[in-house]
Amino acid sequence: MTTLSSALAAVPVVAILRSHSADRFPEVADTLRQTGVRAVEFTLTTPGVLDALRDYAQSLPDGLALGAGTVTTPREAEAAVAAGAEYLITPATSPEVVAAARQLGVPVLPGALTPTEVLTAWQAGAAMVKLFPASIGGPEYVRAIRAPLPDVPLVPTGGIRLEDAPAYLRAGATALGMGSPLVGDACEGGDLGALGDRAARLLGLLDGVPR
Repeated sequence: MTTLSSALAAVPVVAILRSHSADRFPEVADTLRQTGVRAVEFTLTTPGVLDALRDYAQSLPDGLALGAGTVTTPREAEAAVAAGAEYLITPATSPEVVAAARQLGVPVLPGALTPTEVLTAWQAGAAMVKLFPASIGGPEYVRAIRAPLPDVPLVPTGGIRLEDAPAYLRAGATALGMGSPLVGDACEGGDLGALGDRAARLLGLLDGVPR
């Protein structure tokens, strides 16, 4: 887990790239990396994503952790890792996917919401647990989950606004999964300069927040 853990220790953000096409994922990932984001997730629900993942992995910038998201089956896990994914993220807790990731030798962040799901994911071998959808409970829910399960690293994801990001870290989150509030329309041809501005703003908000 060295690459992902190092990336999130430096900048506690996983940028989630999802679109109707993966054509612009490399440019978006490059912009995020240039701004300081160290972890990027290419989602498998995007058409052409495995080709984009494979191509980008061959020229991966130093210090960037490249993962695959929305992984729901062991077969998808195998395909993503074969294409170059260094870690896997799932929308829900699937023991089969967790087992596949462990067999493939890559970290997996299963999606979970309830305390039962969080503990199940952790005990199955999750590297971290993606708390999803985080916006339902907000930072206070993160704090509530952390109270009985302080050893489980949580990565709240889903509907987190830039301005709310620091509160999630203060509540005990290890890192944050950030989709449209950060990426916006960049994957659909939107302004990459604006993407860089959003990323810089997010990193500025998180700078100095104790973890």
